Amino acid sequence: EVQLVESGGGLVQAGGSLRLSCAASGFTFDDYAISWFRQAPGKEREGFSCISSSDRITYYGDSVKGRFTISRDNGKNTVYLQMNSLEPEDTAVYYCNGGLVGLVWGQGTQVTVSS
Repeated sequence: EVQLVESGGGLVQAGGSLRLSCAASGFTFDDYAISWFRQAPGKEREGFSCISSSDRITYYGDSVKGRFTISRDNGKNTVYLQMNSLEPEDTAVYYCNGGLVGLVWGQGTQVTVSS
């Protein structure tokens, strides 16, 4: 079955860094754009970054541009999110999913940034 498993979250101080991973299985990974989403308490889940399937074109929302970097290793069926200069406003559960078509929602990984 289609699976997306997020990992790498944790507790970090403001200004710190984390690297999240999204491990995919059960589908042809190379055919799909993959996005990162996050959901903060009391807010809707929102996509903020995407990477295309073949040419690895990237997109970043204004809130993370210049601080986060999305990448993918198609040989490992994995998408990464390098998060630098973290802010308390980045606190959320982070998910990955298809960027253009929905695949599946995993359990997400919690990122908590203390001030």
